[in-house]
Amino acid sequence: MKALILEDDVLVAELLETVVAGLYPGVSVNIAGTLAEAVQCTGKHRFDLFIADWNLPDGSGLELVRQIRGSDRGVPIVMVSGRSDRESVLRAAHYGIDGYITKPFDVKLLHERLAKLLKVEQAEPLSLDELLKNSLETVIQLPSDLDPADIVELMSRQEDLSPAQLAERWREEASLTARLLDVANSSSFRRSGKPVESLRDAIGSLGVPLALNQALALSLDVSNKLQHEPLKSLAQIHHEQALQVAKEAQRLAISLKKTSIPFQKAGLLSRLGELAVLKVLNQFAAAGGNLEADEAERALAEWAQSYGNRLKVQWRLPLGLRELIGAVHFLPNDSTREDRLIMRAAALMAAGQQNSEACRRLLRRLGMDVEDHQQE
Repeated sequence: MKALILEDDVLVAELLETVVAGLYPGVSVNIAGTLAEAVQCTGKHRFDLFIADWNLPDGSGLELVRQIRGSDRGVPIVMVSGRSDRESVLRAAHYGIDGYITKPFDVKLLHERLAKLLKVEQAEPLSLDELLKNSLETVIQLPSDLDPADIVELMSRQEDLSPAQLAERWREEASLTARLLDVANSSSFRRSGKPVESLRDAIGSLGVPLALNQALALSLDVSNKLQHEPLKSLAQIHHEQALQVAKEAQRLAISLKKTSIPFQKAGLLSRLGELAVLKVLNQFAAAGGNLEADEAERALAEWAQSYGNRLKVQWRLPLGLRELIGAVHFLPNDSTREDRLIMRAAALMAAGQQNSEACRRLLRRLGMDVEDHQQE
């Protein structure tokens, strides 16, 4: 399936792309910022869905609608606009659109409206490898109530965020609120002897960086969003592995008197590829595909790295963070970077290989007492 989004506001276009990708797994999305660009796209490709803004730098999205309807009466077209008056809505309807959505729009409402408005016929079912290959070229989303990409973006500007701002942003996130209150009220953070009662106070007690890491951990737990039971179990396993790597990396960093937050973050993100592949496998199974246990393991082994790399680029993760994540899975023998040694050692310890010669060697290179860390 191919979709064309005509929208000159980059942020709105990316939001629309994300919503469409969530509704139609494997969709290929083209974004045009001008009417001329959109017309050029329609001359080169056939699209199964159009979403067009009304006001554009070089004209009106209605002109694109007029041209499309001149040759195709059935393809779904949705108009998005800041105009909400009755006359504008009726004028757009006259051109034969399938839906009209006014700006600014709420993401959940937008998702619901598009899901109801658009009934796009699906082509022949794809094989598992075809679906994995096609999905890799689209906007990849993890099936979570919290968007991990949104949390990662907040992390990139955490120095400018206050507990009050985060509390306002997350005020309707019940599971996250419960998690942050629970952590803030644990013995490690209870300093005054009084319980923390509000989300804002919980974030203030933890600090913005740690609160964001807690949110990231919760957003990466996708197991409850997968319907295929064997995949739910695999998701739980990989999420737990990521949590363990984060825990060990944090512990090693603290022992070496380093700021632990970046290492914990890298550990939490170390199973991104596996979680993304599991989502695609779940889509395949939900569509009636026959998914054997060994096939799921094969797909994870063959595709997880590619999906992980794709998400690192899609989420614009800094190079330093990407390198820390990469060290969890592989570290050249001649690597001397202490931060990467920490991540690789944490991965081995999380996998129960703290007694292996490879782990012992890494700890010695970090100047740490091997026996002490084996006993902890």
